[in-house]
Amino acid sequence: MTEQQSYRVVEVLQRDPLVEVRDYDACTVADVVVHGDLERAGSAAFGPLVGYISSHKLAMTAPVLQEEGAGAGDWQVSFVLPGGQLPSAYPLPSDARVALREVSAHRAVALRWSGRWTAKALDQHTAQLRDIAIASGLRPSGAIRWARYDPPWTPPFMRRNEVIVAVAEGPQP
Repeated sequence: MTEQQSYRVVEVLQRDPLVEVRDYDACTVADVVVHGDLERAGSAAFGPLVGYISSHKLAMTAPVLQEEGAGAGDWQVSFVLPGGQLPSAYPLPSDARVALREVSAHRAVALRWSGRWTAKALDQHTAQLRDIAIASGLRPSGAIRWARYDPPWTPPFMRRNEVIVAVAEGPQP
């Protein structure tokens, strides 16, 4: 069984049973930033990320995360590292394209869906999550991230995908 990013479900929203409010534990991720097409970014970043975990005999985990990078057309693709330790506990990457980063514990709202990983599907589910979150009195804050849990050979109807966004504490202003 593949280790998965650690979180606790705080609430399943009544508006949609596929939307959960979650408390995520702190973790360390290995990041690669690539430039180009949203749908191809994961494939472009996969080689350096797999090279890092393979060369240091680290287990593959789920999900693979993707979010918009700092520049137009930049995508940050991340592997959550196993064990939930600080970055200093992991070997330094030898590939300059790979960076380790600590992600703080946080609350987020997530929408799960199955199917293909396309820009259209990501846009549709991102809009759906934002609408449900706001209608439920939550305050989305921060970057949208998308999560893929399954290898590419998994039939689309069996794939677990998610769109996730951190939420700020307290009621909407």
